Amino acid sequence: MLLRIFNRVYRREFGYVWKSVSQHASQRLDIAGIYPPIATPFTQKGNVDYQSLDKNLQKYGSMPFRGLVVQGSNGEYPYLTAEERVDVVRRVREALPSSKLVMAGSGCESTRATIHLTERMASAGADCALVVTPCFYLGRMNSSALINHYTQVADSSPIPIVLYSVPANTFLDLPVDAVVQLSQHPNIVGIKDSGGDITRISLIVYKTRSQDFQVLAGSAGFLMAAYSVGAVGGVCALANVLGQQVCELAQLCTSGQWDKARDLQYRLIEPNTAVTRRFGIPALKQAMEWFGYQGGVCRSPLQPLSKVELENLRADFSLNGWL
Repeated sequence: MLLRIFNRVYRREFGYVWKSVSQHASQRLDIAGIYPPIATPFTQKGNVDYQSLDKNLQKYGSMPFRGLVVQGSNGEYPYLTAEERVDVVRRVREALPSSKLVMAGSGCESTRATIHLTERMASAGADCALVVTPCFYLGRMNSSALINHYTQVADSSPIPIVLYSVPANTFLDLPVDAVVQLSQHPNIVGIKDSGGDITRISLIVYKTRSQDFQVLAGSAGFLMAAYSVGAVGGVCALANVLGQQVCELAQLCTSGQWDKARDLQYRLIEPNTAVTRRFGIPALKQAMEWFGYQGGVCRSPLQPLSKVELENLRADFSLNGWL
């Protein structure tokens, strides 16, 4: 009992200082590059289909991705138990080459639950944790509450933290002033911004320029624009389907081939919109099937596409030359 109390007091009083010193002495984790936020395949009975997951991982492991985001929004994480979320991360880490990063979604509504799940993700082999904004009590999630939440998580986490703002799902943009303050934390290395507001992304890049802090675009639809204002990569749902093409777009941007990048970006916008805000995860999983991946069914209450939606999805890919 006394030992447990000592450990809690020691971590509260000295843990942050120890992290600051150790991380200052070594280079912070570089998260630059492209990541597909991978889907979670399910069987017809609704169980996690690890065999199909392994097949997808074999293909993703050979692509020029920086790593994979596991248990992000496209992984249907709200529909998985904490045990399932951790098990999927462990399976991915075991199957993926060590050169690829595993960025694990560990966000929960409470700070305490997020800390606990982040620690479990680290034990499962995650290299860093992607922590979505808590949003259920939306009216109280101001800058003060969010700074306090992320600071506690980062203080306790054994792995680096990446902030995650996805207003399409949470109806909450992580305020820029909060991002700027959190960027100074030695265990917070970047942000995935899925809002698509290039002015906001530009401002975050500009206001955190004195920190070792990296910005990832949260969608392939504005990847080129994000690179043009200083983002260093992207977490892109479309990379689950057109991974080589999304990586090519990133390479064109980083090498300054903006004319070629623009032409490719144009052709990716409609397919990207189709598998994100237009039709969502059911469309992503269907497109994965077309391109030789194991998409499978969604977990209820998500439903498959209607016949009309399926036709529109195919048109978005075929009219841009992908099918």
